[in-house]
Parts: sequence; structure tokens; C-alpha cells
Amino acid sequence: MSYAILFDSTKCIGCRSCESACAEKWGNPYNEQIGAQEKLSARKLTTIQTKGEKFMRKLCMHCLEPACASACPVSALYKTAEGPVEYDADKCIGCRYCMTACAFVVPSYEWDKRLPKVKKCNMCRERQLAGKPTACTEACPTEATITGDRDKMIAEARKRVAENPGQYYPKVFGVEEVGGTSVIMLAAVPFEQLGLPANLPKEALPAFTWRALSLVPSIATVGSVLLGGVYWITHRREEVMRAEGRKR
Repeated sequence: MSYAILFDSTKCIGCRSCESACAEKWGNPYNEQIGAQEKLSARKLTTIQTKGEKFMRKLCMHCLEPACASACPVSALYKTAEGPVEYDADKCIGCRYCMTACAFVVPSYEWDKRLPKVKKCNMCRERQLAGKPTACTEACPTEATITGDRDKMIAEARKRVAENPGQYYPKVFGVEEVGGTSVIMLAAVPFEQLGLPANLPKEALPAFTWRALSLVPSIATVGSVLLGGVYWITHRREEVMRAEGRKR
């Protein structure tokens, strides 16, 4: 079974129980001040973002064909058969190419540590393998976040839209975007209004990168692949730096 998370922003009340549960699961500090920081960081692997009177959740999207894993020259990031994109800190060399490759600007870096590592959600893989829901799912009081088989989560999302067409924007996010993701989202308005990237390709990003590299002489292509792909490294660097709150 391939696990997935369904987040329904129309049910989210902004209580941040998911944030608190995630922090507890990872052993990270959490208080009102941290909760008010509506951005991902090495100590906050999911966040609720206030969008007017609506709320949106940000976390690793666990792409079916993750660009972060494709960009990693040492395979520290890898897609599991169960759905989550996992991270092996022992393999990581701190190149941060995963951060520039991610279309959703998710991986965070421990900038304040002497031996820093990348941090990201792993969809509570160990809990799901034990037959438990993710910590955020267990904590959510309104079922804005639920977990289960990806096909069933997509079917549930489509059912909600069909049964309440006036309540939802008529699209299920994550079914096709960048080849599909293991986090499925519903909203009442177009997703870009809630902070998700607009105009994402349907094709998986690793395939997109390889096609771009095919136009480069072979010797340059090999070097570029080892660096994680020319396109996403160069095109997204400034955006990632802004998201991390750091200047070039």
C-alpha cells in the first residue's frame, strides 16, 4: 500500500494541533511564539499558514518521483515503496541541492549547527508501518488531515468535491502535479491563492531535468547530473534563499 495524506483546507480551523503533534514526534520545541512563525524550518516540519479567513498547511509533499531525491548526489533522499520520501542523515554531505530542486521549497537546513543536516517531514513512516496514522492526523480535531492509501485518499477527495460542489474549488491538488504527490489537497479557492505554486508541470521533475540535460554535451551532462540537475539548481536558488530568510 502506498500511503498518502489528504488535507482539506475547508475543514481546517487553524488550531495548529498538527504542528504541536509533529514537534512532539520529532522532539522539537513548540510554543505560541514558534506557532506564530508560519514557515517551515529545521525545527518546524509542518506549518499552518493564515490566508485571510482561510488556512493552508505546508509540509513535504512526498512527490511520487521526487526532484529532491533526483538531485541528491549521494542518495541521502529516497522515495519509499510505502509513499514517504525518506532522508538518511548519515549519507548527507550538506550540498543542499535538494533544497534548490524542490518545487515546493520544503527541505530546511540546520544553519545554526556545526554539523548541519537537512530536515523534512517523513510522513511518520515508522508510525504508518506500525499501523498507526501520522501524528498530525491523530491530533487533528476536525479531520482536516486524514491518512490512508493514496488511491482511497484521492477517491475521498473527489467524493467530497462531487457531493459539495459549491464548497470546493473543482480540482484535487496532487493527483497530477509534478507527476503526482503523496499529499493530496482540497480547497475552496484556487490553490495558488493559498500559497501553492501555480502552473506546475504534470510531468515529474526528474524527467523534466533529464530532458533539459539531453541538450547539453555529454561531458557536461554527466557533471550536471552529479550536481543535481542544471535547471533546478540555477533556476530556484534565489527562491529557496528567500524562503530560508537568507540573502545571497
